[in-house]
Amino acid sequence: MSNSSRRKFIQQLSASALFFGAGSIERLQAEERIEKRIIEYDRKYTSNDKIRVAVIGTGIMGHNDIETALKVPGVEIAGACDLYSGRLERMKELYGKDLYTTRDYRELLQRKDIDAVIIATSDHHHSRISIDALKSGKHVYCEKPMVHKLTQGLPVIDAWKQSKKTMQVGSQGISGFQFAKARELYRAGEIGKINLIEASTDRQDALGAWQYTLPTDANPDTVDWDKYLAGMSKQSFDANKFFRWRNYKDFGTGVSGDLFVHLITGIHFITGSVGPVRIYSSGQLCYWKDGRDVPDVMTAVLDYPETIEHPAFQVQLRVNFVSGSGDRGMTRLIGSEGSMELGWNGITLNHSIMAKAPGIGGWDSLSTYPASMQEELKKQYDAKYSAEDKKRPTKPAIRYTPPQGSDDHVEHFKNFFEGARTGKPVVEDPIFGFRACAPCLAVNDSYFSRKIVNWEPVGMKVRV
Repeated sequence: MSNSSRRKFIQQLSASALFFGAGSIERLQAEERIEKRIIEYDRKYTSNDKIRVAVIGTGIMGHNDIETALKVPGVEIAGACDLYSGRLERMKELYGKDLYTTRDYRELLQRKDIDAVIIATSDHHHSRISIDALKSGKHVYCEKPMVHKLTQGLPVIDAWKQSKKTMQVGSQGISGFQFAKARELYRAGEIGKINLIEASTDRQDALGAWQYTLPTDANPDTVDWDKYLAGMSKQSFDANKFFRWRNYKDFGTGVSGDLFVHLITGIHFITGSVGPVRIYSSGQLCYWKDGRDVPDVMTAVLDYPETIEHPAFQVQLRVNFVSGSGDRGMTRLIGSEGSMELGWNGITLNHSIMAKAPGIGGWDSLSTYPASMQEELKKQYDAKYSAEDKKRPTKPAIRYTPPQGSDDHVEHFKNFFEGARTGKPVVEDPIFGFRACAPCLAVNDSYFSRKIVNWEPVGMKVRV
């Protein structure tokens, strides 16, 4: 950004972040954070500061991730890996015919001119490639969910700790202004004592339900099917299982691992929680009966215990892939004095505070008592509570919209590369990433086993 556009960007906060009685939240703080981020963007990097990155898995997220990563100053693309030859051809079209491409990710890890890798494969490859990359001395950006199975989380964390490298998990929303503001409002006590969180993702189209377009040349010659199976039992080539892998539990993690994980990541970021202790889910495959073996409508209930960071609360999650209400995503935090809703277009926070006096009459048992007793009870009530005690306290609503032009995805990658350069902690390291991922994998286990899963969030393991 130029200096003039930077100033314009900062000024947009005043127009977009409208605080009506925002209490302890100061607009100046937000403006200073924007200024700090943009100054970091303006930093000039030397050749020694440059980071050369390769992408492993060049499907939808791989394409988006590398395109976003290259927006961060000082980052260059150094290679690409995919098991489908058509996508490697496309990478050369986009980034030059001399771009190094391969079907074997290990060849990228052996190259000395690659500093970091983006892992955007199907879920079942995440843990193995992450561990191999860390052992090879590469910084790792791994798409969510961090792992495919609950048993894979701790080995990835151990490999990360031993490597001394930076690893970021790709749930990029928490790096945006909206989640930063939501956490500020929550910590300022704007909703009172939290007790319930409702979060959902609704979709209403075939692409949203993962019926992605298949290439015309999908066959065993253009796809390395054996590498895709990666030690699994042999099975015949199936283009759907390769290009629409999210629909199959052997390769993906269904709606829970793909979408609930975003919701849980945000919840943990805002509340400071490390996870639930009890998880139960239910669902069905009601519409997209295209051969998939995961549900298209799913609900989960997660119980979070009281900790130093927060009181006990319950989380209710839902995904609906055939929603007559249309595409919509929402996280609503409900407390004793208000509710805060995060949607696609910002934050809405409304207050509802109870009066000190409990009330008397109306929808009450008072009218069922003898008349003389009613009069006596009213006198006692009026003597105990003042007129002010009987009023509900009021606070103005709060509305917040992120500044126009801000990009959560870019911020997440900027945070990753800054960590790679300086060793500073990132916002979503493997511990945070696994603690967000694990409850979602437990949701799947609960669904398929029809049992409650008891989880130990601090030790990150199933409680038997």
